[in-house]
Amino acid sequence: MAAVLMAAICYLSARNSPFDDPKEFKLTAKKYGFSPDTITVKQGDKVRLTITALDKDHGFKIEAFHVDEKLPEGPPVNVEFTADQAGTFPFACSKFCGLGHSKMKGKLTVEAASAN
Repeated sequence: MAAVLMAAICYLSARNSPFDDPKEFKLTAKKYGFSPDTITVKQGDKVRLTITALDKDHGFKIEAFHVDEKLPEGPPVNVEFTADQAGTFPFACSKFCGLGHSKMKGKLTVEAASAN
């Protein structure tokens, strides 16, 4: 009986863990940059980016995490993924937005999970 009770407590504790909540970031996209242009999370984090294109249509691409979203001007777009690999990964605008398009970049840093 005690083992069943202990298993139930562990299950419920894990379900309500704050680690299940995504790490949320608000970004803006406008020619020719993202703000902020650097994001840092920990390996294993669920990540939610809410990105608003302020001046025209843009895109948001992180190849390492198979993310490529259209960002229409105006409404915020949620981009979600799990940062399951450590390292530094570039992100960029994936929709041509003018002569400075190639400079519209940023980086995602995923810190390695600590071994406890």
